[in-house]
Amino acid sequence: MVEFKTASEIAAMREAGRVVAHALEACAKEARPGTSLLELDEMARAVLAADGARSSFLHYRPHFAPTAYPAVLCTSVNEVIVHGIPDDYRLRDGDLLSIDFGAELGGFHGDAARSLVVGQADPADEQLIATAWAALEAGIAAAQPGGRLGDISHAIGQIGRGAGYGIPDGFGGHGIGRKMHEDPSVPNDGRPHRGFPLRPGLVIAIEPMFMAGGDDAYHLARDGWALRTSDGSRAAHVEHSVAITEDGPVILTLP
Repeated sequence: MVEFKTASEIAAMREAGRVVAHALEACAKEARPGTSLLELDEMARAVLAADGARSSFLHYRPHFAPTAYPAVLCTSVNEVIVHGIPDDYRLRDGDLLSIDFGAELGGFHGDAARSLVVGQADPADEQLIATAWAALEAGIAAAQPGGRLGDISHAIGQIGRGAGYGIPDGFGGHGIGRKMHEDPSVPNDGRPHRGFPLRPGLVIAIEPMFMAGGDDAYHLARDGWALRTSDGSRAAHVEHSVAITEDGPVILTLP
């Protein structure tokens, strides 16, 4: 069931979104060659503690996962699309890193992600990330009251497909509020003017995921969480939590 938020509830979600933005910014600054993924997770935990928030990810277990998630951060490196579990891997020059983070504050969740290249960047990786950001911006711009969910999906898919990138079917954005994952689902490809009506009070996480090889195929890693490209190509993932208002979309996960 889709739950629409009041103005005061959206304001509360903005506070949770600030925690998310704070943590992502802190982790991005420390993502340099030699930094371990576990160190980034510890940094995100420190932000939660300092801001009096709780992790949206820790101990979370969706239907597809064999175990509860063991960290507060998702760190997806190179061919990992999403849901990479932080471990003792130390980042290397040229790695493409996607960081996904969620926080709960005052009973409401915020969720966002960003991708970056560690150290010296390959132009192909820079283009992949830039395209993902462009798709996110297009998806947000399409989140207008009176529109349809398919308008957002189409805007994202048009940019990803136009660039020749693959899009993992079945993984995309979602409603967000008192739960991290709520209805409706927000696919990263679709037909315009179709799907759930966009009304003021709807809050969704919009999150393009593109795979550089152009193939839509992917597989789950042995841990049952990390999603990997089947062709070994690199992937990028970016995300914002967005409220639809009478005046248009409002991003809730900015600093």
